Amino acid sequence: MADIKILIEIQHFEGCPNSSEMIKRVKKAIGQIPFDVNYQEILVETSELAQRLKFRGSPTVLINGVDLENMPEPQESDLACRYYKNGLPSVTQIKEFITDKLKEEE
Repeated sequence: MADIKILIEIQHFEGCPNSSEMIKRVKKAIGQIPFDVNYQEILVETSELAQRLKFRGSPTVLINGVDLENMPEPQESDLACRYYKNGLPSVTQIKEFITDKLKEEE
């Protein structure tokens, strides 16, 4: 497992009420995983950047480029808050998704 690379990326913008909570949960989940991950926060500040990133809304968590809820890339992107139909994923759900992604990479 030492050579498996995991990149966790949070795309968000300031002003979205769920961003800081999602960032906290992802960091806590990372802290419970017994291996190193690369972590990035990307502040999406313009519509142009949202389009370039194929932004799914704030906050979006990508693990090796795969959306936490497997939401496909949108045709059109803009600065918008993201709606999670079951609420924000819990620390446990985030950790399980990372762990499952690791198993796929093995």
